[in-house]
Amino acid sequence: MMDMLGRPENDIQQEKKKERKTPENILKFKKIYEDALKGGPEDRIKAQKAKGKFTARERINYLLDEDSFFEIRTLVESNCTDFGIKDKHIKGDGVITGFGRINGREVAIFSQDFTQLGGSLGLAHAKKIAYIMDLAMEAKVPVIGLLDSGGARIQEGVESLDGYGEIFYRNVKASGIIPQISVILGPCAGGAVYSPALTDFIFMVEDLSHMFVTGPSVVKSATGEEVDFDTLGGAKAHSEKSGVCHFVAKSEQDCFRQVRELLDYLPQNCYNKPQVNMTEDPANRKVKVLESVCEIDAKKAFRVQHVIWRLADNYEFFEVHQNYAKNITVGFIRMGGEVTGVIANNPAYLGGALDINASDKAARFIRFLNAFNIPILTLVDLGGYLPGVEQEHGGIIRHGAKLLYAYAEATVPKVTLVLRKAYGGAYIAMGSKYLRGDFNFAFPCAEIAVMGPRGAVEILYSKEIKAAGDKAEELKEKLTREYSEKFASPYQTASTGSIDEVIEPGEAREKIIRALRILKNRRDPQNDNPKKGNIPL
Repeated sequence: MMDMLGRPENDIQQEKKKERKTPENILKFKKIYEDALKGGPEDRIKAQKAKGKFTARERINYLLDEDSFFEIRTLVESNCTDFGIKDKHIKGDGVITGFGRINGREVAIFSQDFTQLGGSLGLAHAKKIAYIMDLAMEAKVPVIGLLDSGGARIQEGVESLDGYGEIFYRNVKASGIIPQISVILGPCAGGAVYSPALTDFIFMVEDLSHMFVTGPSVVKSATGEEVDFDTLGGAKAHSEKSGVCHFVAKSEQDCFRQVRELLDYLPQNCYNKPQVNMTEDPANRKVKVLESVCEIDAKKAFRVQHVIWRLADNYEFFEVHQNYAKNITVGFIRMGGEVTGVIANNPAYLGGALDINASDKAARFIRFLNAFNIPILTLVDLGGYLPGVEQEHGGIIRHGAKLLYAYAEATVPKVTLVLRKAYGGAYIAMGSKYLRGDFNFAFPCAEIAVMGPRGAVEILYSKEIKAAGDKAEELKEKLTREYSEKFASPYQTASTGSIDEVIEPGEAREKIIRALRILKNRRDPQNDNPKKGNIPL
């Protein structure tokens, strides 16, 4: 008998009996790749572990679905011939790049390796990152950067800075097209900080992550100020004060869990919509507890998160920028299985008033939602803009205009609900009908007016109140009630069309979901996406 190649079958049996040897070129291949996969020297890896940090490859394995990583450009090396860089033959040049899956979805990923030259960025290192970003754009998948780097590689001079330019350019080109996520897992200093700042979301880990343009030693020599790494650029500083950081984690594992959760709310790109999840939480679930909102005095504080939880599917709310500008709350929920972005005044902090930071925070989040086809739910409860010289001189006019611009620009479905009060220009800014809100609702207790009724009465009837003498307070109360009924009532606002419907609090969830379903197909992402970048605000 003959085999398919025309050889006698007994010859085949003889070949099987021979002891096979692995070809030399295969052995060489395995040795090269084994060395490349090791990362830096053993002492550097131990030092990394001693700091409580994972290695670059361990991080990828923790974040991605099991056995889903597809690495590319593993053997890239620096072309630098100075200072012995070339002689070290560092495979990968301090960064690992490739593709993987998170919850079954493709993502592009790069992970800087601090055990190799401190994860410093040279030209080859930068080109690897730039290449994976180019491929991510072509594949239309999110890109995730795991950053742990000492900054620009000084041995390569200006070429390392040019490498940052290549990355920054791609961050901008990808903005608003594919989601970009930065995870800071060590130092991120100098020019390196501007790539994360150009991305959509930044994660940091307590006691591990640091971001700053100039480090503590430079600050001291330049200004005389003494400051440590955490105070200058740690997770707390950037999540509470600067607003650079969106999410803070207790550990690297917790951080990767949060990244996976965030991705569950996002589409792959601007041409898709987020995935719809089946839910057993009925769309017509009554939320009678929200009637208590109408029982709370308009001047009293409450946490708006309690309202959001009760409106959301399964009471789940993924808050963004939780520790920054707390007077406004933003984040993701699902309603009827559909992802929805929430922007809500938070009366528990500064009375929910709009200020510079709140305006910037909300405006950028709205622009992200608009870029990635996520409808907007706005919950309104505020007395106006935060007054004060600091706000005026800080540019509240300019920053507040960003919020107006973001709402007016957005073409995704917009549903607004006034909970208790909405006064003055701030009422207009918060997704009002004339900034093209699609459905605008109000609770029966809502007050919508140019200003608070009591303040308006004190201006309009100042002479009468002064003349009332001992009965001034009684008169003021009477006039306030009359003013509220005539000028601040939600029914009066509904009569002019500024509000579409006054609704029962218990029916809020059902009404909002119904409105969002009506608007579901108003924009086709394939044909009507504005394709505008999500510029940092």
